[in-house]
Amino acid sequence: MVDGVILTVVKSVVLASVLMGFFAFMTWVERKLIGRFQVRYGPNRVGPFGLLQPVADLGKMLQKESMIPEGARPKLYLGAPLIAMACAIGAFGLIPFGNVATIPGTDWTIHLYIADTSVSLLVVAAIGSLGFYGLMIGGWASGSKYALLGGMRAIAQLVSYEVAFTLAVIGVIIQAGSLSFLTIADAQTPLWFIIPQFLGFIVFFIAAVAESNRPPFDLTEADGEVVAGYHTEYGGLRYAMFAAAEFINAITLSALGAVLFLGGPNGPLLPGPLWMLLKIGAFLFVLIWIRATLPRVRFDQLMKLGWKILLPVATLNLLLTAFAVVYF
Repeated sequence: MVDGVILTVVKSVVLASVLMGFFAFMTWVERKLIGRFQVRYGPNRVGPFGLLQPVADLGKMLQKESMIPEGARPKLYLGAPLIAMACAIGAFGLIPFGNVATIPGTDWTIHLYIADTSVSLLVVAAIGSLGFYGLMIGGWASGSKYALLGGMRAIAQLVSYEVAFTLAVIGVIIQAGSLSFLTIADAQTPLWFIIPQFLGFIVFFIAAVAESNRPPFDLTEADGEVVAGYHTEYGGLRYAMFAAAEFINAITLSALGAVLFLGGPNGPLLPGPLWMLLKIGAFLFVLIWIRATLPRVRFDQLMKLGWKILLPVATLNLLLTAFAVVYF
């Protein structure tokens, strides 16, 4: 905690609030963009340009009946969405939006990140891995065979792509010589790692789409196959927490990709936080574009892509990176 306990708590509350606001805004952006991609209107009834649609959706969720299914494990059933939500927000805490900024009109400085350690990447990976338990517990504790099947599919998918995801990131670690996000971002001056680590970036991006359960890899919520996946028995605000956690995971992975491959907050002319928002927005735009374009893959295609294609490519990228660092 580089700014002390009190300021760190304040920054954490601000970050969580801004992240939730950004998530709500991006749900509107996604629906508008998909509408344009599919030659139709998106939200356009609630507020100017439909901007208040996320508020209306939240109001609808709050009015839904709150119930616990018969046969469910109540404590675990109620705790699962909390685990998923907490891990999704917590993983964002180590993402840097710059180094140090001066508060206007004062001599005070503030770090544009909550914390940075020599193993920041491992911390984010560990927090993200804990989020898997929210999906697994939610499926198992619901007391429904369909939710249990959805939870098992979710874990199988996430574990499969976690391996290729990790190997793709190791190439960046080798080239930067550090696990610190600030060091990795600074090591990309003047050349972003997306160029020398292009193979790793492709593997990272595909694995990130699968990790965030985004189409065409939304097998955990394949409504034509397993009703609605691990959250079949959830409704109202509890379902909204799962949906929010899933979208925030996509935002976090976009921020992670920006730091690892696009130089993070570093860039000419514009301030660091604005560069980060632009890079995160670029990642999210491509995710939305893919959702509007590609159909859902089959589960056997998902496993084949993860184990037979992405894993060998990530391993090859790792070997090439190690060879280049040692001999060049």
